[in-house]
Amino acid sequence: MVKDFLSFLDFSTEEIHKILNLAHELKILQKKGLPHRWLRGKTQAMIFEKPSLRTKLTFQIGMFHLGGETIVMDMRLGERESVPDVAKNLERWVDLIVARTFSHDDLVCLAQNAHIPVINALSDLLHPCQIMADIMTLQEHFKENIKDLLVVFVGDGNNVFHSWAESLIHFPIQLRLVCPEGYSGDTHLLSKIKEKVGNRLIITHDVHEGVKDADVIYTDVWASMGQESEQEKRSKIFAPYQVNEKLMSLAKPGAKFMHCLPAHRGMEVTSEVIDSPQSLVYDQAENRLHVQKAIMVTLLGYNPH
Repeated sequence: MVKDFLSFLDFSTEEIHKILNLAHELKILQKKGLPHRWLRGKTQAMIFEKPSLRTKLTFQIGMFHLGGETIVMDMRLGERESVPDVAKNLERWVDLIVARTFSHDDLVCLAQNAHIPVINALSDLLHPCQIMADIMTLQEHFKENIKDLLVVFVGDGNNVFHSWAESLIHFPIQLRLVCPEGYSGDTHLLSKIKEKVGNRLIITHDVHEGVKDADVIYTDVWASMGQESEQEKRSKIFAPYQVNEKLMSLAKPGAKFMHCLPAHRGMEVTSEVIDSPQSLVYDQAENRLHVQKAIMVTLLGYNPH
């Protein structure tokens, strides 16, 4: 049966941990300059409806390191041809589809109609590749002891937060969203997760109380791609939720700062925080490469052991 990686729910906890272990292994191989061209002869097609720096480049570079080829398509799914027709064409030519879409439903439709693996490179609902890299980064900095770690997500309950929430099913961490009222995310998705993880998922609106005891403070842009028309309105609503040195001082001493990037300096985070020794943002960006290589290797059925 073909496996896709659209969300954390597509894999068991054991499978997710195996992917992360492989990512750590691939990072060591990369740092040592050791070849790992495990996907020679494989080709991935990348569909990007939204701009991308980290995701697009790390998938391309990753497939190159693994010995495969990449075809990049800047297109809107469903405009010239139906999503099922696109899927049925691509499955005849390539081995893997990586897609960044506005609509999560389009991504699901693509996966349902393609008999090859599909990877979610970000949708309006979820961004699982980012959180896999974030978990890998936390494992490195907390020596793999992430049990009961408190991650406080400050800002909009967006696709990145949704994937953080889904990750609780596989990792024994605590997650707290601190946001303005009305910006808590997808209530249906979050209520289903809450049923499984209980009080390890908390939503609050008091920013100063919310960041207390945080091991990690995480933020993202206030207006996601596709919400540009709301930028001015959101800037006013979210202004009290800026991550600055004062807010960081309310967390645990030595708390880490994370951001999925791109960052709007002076808005959701100040330069003093993002450029501080507490910041892990470029480690997160680097680990996108290693995690996504591990995901591709896993989905295409190569077993390096």
